Amino acid sequence: MAEYLASIFGTEKDKVNCTFYFKIGACRHGETCTRIHNKPTFSQTIVLLSMYKSPVATAAVLDPAGLGVPQYSDQELQEHFDTFFEDVFIEVEDKYGEIDEMNVCDNLGDHLMGNVYIKFVKESSAEPCVQALNNRWYNGHPIKAELSPVTDFREACCRQYEMGECTRAA
Repeated sequence: MAEYLASIFGTEKDKVNCTFYFKIGACRHGETCTRIHNKPTFSQTIVLLSMYKSPVATAAVLDPAGLGVPQYSDQELQEHFDTFFEDVFIEVEDKYGEIDEMNVCDNLGDHLMGNVYIKFVKESSAEPCVQALNNRWYNGHPIKAELSPVTDFREACCRQYEMGECTRAA
């Protein structure tokens, strides 16, 4: 029995643990999810919740009809993103340790929008980073950092997004 339970842990057959939280470190149901969100006590990966404020995503949330949405060129959007990415990457790597990978969610789902996932080379870098960043602000907003169960970002992508069918991507 234990062997079977271990084989289905984190898969869609697991009716106890939340598959979405296990794969992407977030769940659209949040605290109302009927499955367990196993928050890690140690991890190489952290998530900075809703940290990136994309001009397009912010406008879509504030004005869903698109009536007063300012238009941005692809170059302006890329420059905005590059500035953010560089700010965060350099700050985190300089202060907390070498980064293996950093990903920023570009999705309109409330549970994913603006999440920044940072995987450190050394697991020992993650916890001090979470502790320090939870006392910091970025762009006028408090940073909410936590350890994340995500270990493989290829598995963390939304299946609908990968298939080009996601209606919530920015």
